[in-house]
Amino acid sequence: MTDTSSTPVVDDTPHQHRPGSARAALAVRDFRYMWYGSFLSNIGTWMQNVVLPAYIYHRTGRASLVALLVFAQLGPLLVLSIPAGVFADRFDRRIWLISMQSMQLLFSALLAILALGTPSVWMLFCAALGVGVGNALNAPAWSAVLPSMVRHEDIAGAISLNSTVINGSRVIGPIIVAVLSQWGVSTAEFFFMNSATYLFIIAALLTVHIPVVVKDPTQGWRRFTRGIEIARQRMVIRRVLFTLASFSLLSLPYVGLFPAVARLNFGIDESGILYKWLYATWGFGACLGGLAIGTVCVGFDKRTLIRYGFVGIASSMFAFALSRSPLPAFIFGFVLGFFYFFTTTSMMTVVQSRLEPEIRGRIMALWFMAFGGTVPLGNLLFGPLIDAHGSQWLLLMGALWAGFLAWWCNIGLLDAREKSLSVH
Repeated sequence: MTDTSSTPVVDDTPHQHRPGSARAALAVRDFRYMWYGSFLSNIGTWMQNVVLPAYIYHRTGRASLVALLVFAQLGPLLVLSIPAGVFADRFDRRIWLISMQSMQLLFSALLAILALGTPSVWMLFCAALGVGVGNALNAPAWSAVLPSMVRHEDIAGAISLNSTVINGSRVIGPIIVAVLSQWGVSTAEFFFMNSATYLFIIAALLTVHIPVVVKDPTQGWRRFTRGIEIARQRMVIRRVLFTLASFSLLSLPYVGLFPAVARLNFGIDESGILYKWLYATWGFGACLGGLAIGTVCVGFDKRTLIRYGFVGIASSMFAFALSRSPLPAFIFGFVLGFFYFFTTTSMMTVVQSRLEPEIRGRIMALWFMAFGGTVPLGNLLFGPLIDAHGSQWLLLMGALWAGFLAWWCNIGLLDAREKSLSVH
């Protein structure tokens, strides 16, 4: 177990960049190394993420089975995030993270081996579940480590860059798939490529200093409920987590069911090149949306940006739903991707900036339960309905809910209310 008696050690090397900007975060050597390693690793992840659902849908033609595979990858976040958050705050984070990255590497390689033949869906499900368990146990620790590597005032830049990693890889991964597919690269070979990219993040973890945090004195069962207690006590944290959970459940199922949406709404074959470019275009918008928070929007109040973001999601998703051909799908898909991660990055910035290092892992566990954990539930719920009734209604419902959240997630009003209560 890590010695956590000291306070976090952060690189205090002077820099001339604007506080909270992406450049300020990148000025920190250890953060920069982790960011590069994560970027390269995530490119492989999104190569696999774009190939696997299309592979399943092409073989079966059933959105419900695509939903099952998405559940295998993301469902573990729902049940394992809280214990993973405890582990993130209790054990040596370097060893823990390397172990979880290695676990994902091995199960990704197993998925590749299976894809060399014609495996049954349940075998693919088991391999994807192994990747999902490794990801669920890794996520809270990873998200707690990155902000701790930079100064508190630079957290917004670090979170923005982390969003850029996720969404930049969403662009590059599908583009690589689109190009290499034309050269005859198979599904199994893409899975092998992904398994190899985990080595980049393992190498980064071996070369950086992982900050040590003050030990949370909570003991016994309360270690597992500590995050829930904190969320109940802090009105803003609670509101953001409920907003994120309902948004993921009702507005984001289209992400996991993208192959079915592409075919049913726009007439795009999920096994073709056009589908991969559509996914990359949506991911490019998401990349720019996340990056905007740490660049052009550095000086803006993130609480206000959350509400603007939900308005943008509602409008673009409505237009995306009404699109019936590829051209408008590409246009509105790009805008939808932009506002999707513009909004969620703003929300994470608000949450992370209000957390002490010793409890960050516990709250980030709840974040991943709300964000990643509820998405597969939505997929399982709505996948069979898409098979029976098409996908347009799903997008329209998601747009309406995002519009409601633009009103309900008013963090500025909550802060004003808390201030008023403290005065009286």
